Amino acid sequence: MVKSVLTVIGENIHTTRVLRTNGKRVIRKENGDEFVVYKNIDDITSFMPIPDFFKDTQVYKQGSVKHFMIAVTLGMSGSDEDRIHGENYISAEIKRQEDKGSNFLDLNVDEISYKIDIQKKAMAWLIGHYSSVAKLPPCIDSSSVEIIQHGLECYRSVGSPQGPPMINSASLERISVLDLVTENNATAIVTASGIDSMPSEISDRISNLSQMIKQCLERKIPLSQIYLDALVFPIAVDQNFGNHYLGAVAQIRERFGEEIHITGGLSNVSFGLPLRKLINDTFIRLSIESGVDSAILNPVESDVERIFALDMESERVQTTINMLLGKDEYCTNFLSKYRSGSLTEI
Repeated sequence: MVKSVLTVIGENIHTTRVLRTNGKRVIRKENGDEFVVYKNIDDITSFMPIPDFFKDTQVYKQGSVKHFMIAVTLGMSGSDEDRIHGENYISAEIKRQEDKGSNFLDLNVDEISYKIDIQKKAMAWLIGHYSSVAKLPPCIDSSSVEIIQHGLECYRSVGSPQGPPMINSASLERISVLDLVTENNATAIVTASGIDSMPSEISDRISNLSQMIKQCLERKIPLSQIYLDALVFPIAVDQNFGNHYLGAVAQIRERFGEEIHITGGLSNVSFGLPLRKLINDTFIRLSIESGVDSAILNPVESDVERIFALDMESERVQTTINMLLGKDEYCTNFLSKYRSGSLTEI
């Protein structure tokens, strides 16, 4: 396991995650059956079937496979064969992320269905299976407070075998999540979201997070159990988004000291751009230098040792830094160098 200065919240066990049907991990046999290819916990090439019902969905018709949605659905199946396929796929991902240095693994079933009872059933199954095979505490994640509460209840019911959970997330629009934090002795991701909008400036982030810290302290939640998320937005949308996040991180760290944790979905910064690995690695380094000590990311893709070995003075990294720090309007220079071949993937 990689030793890291970051507390890593592995983000991949999430029913929104997609693979392309024309990608190398989706194969079709001569009889028309389709499978997701993966390595199982023994590093043996294995195949999870794509059920016929999924082929009727809009996402499939648009060329994508929600592979964790399929795995959870198979796992909940009454068929022993399907259940084993689902369990094996989830177990393999758990092991992959544990081996790459995660500290928590994020679990989210929101897109399994729009029906709350099916979401509850899915969360119960996922928590049950996770608790039987994982080494790390779960990070119970949902856009629904009801689903978070149900996940916590399920985890308690099996004896919380991996230790106190993490909750993703609390914010000004759902302060009640903090009560679940105290009831479960959990750690909490606390975001800079406003009551009815996303923050647009550094000052908005600081104001919203300061209010949330006050709410935490009123509930006697220790600073060491709080993971502040100042919210990372794609640099391709606005050249100032990198500075907004990094500036907020620096001010938070200065204001609240070393005990509190600062995290974020750092790979969000690269959405919509090529060379995402280069952009993400560079932004993670900048974030750590600004005061981040945690990250919500896929540790298989964002290798910590590679990130710390990044040559920050190289042309490709300097070009990326300029873009991330708002010095490259519309990412024009970055994209130009990418097209010319002068930037190379890590």
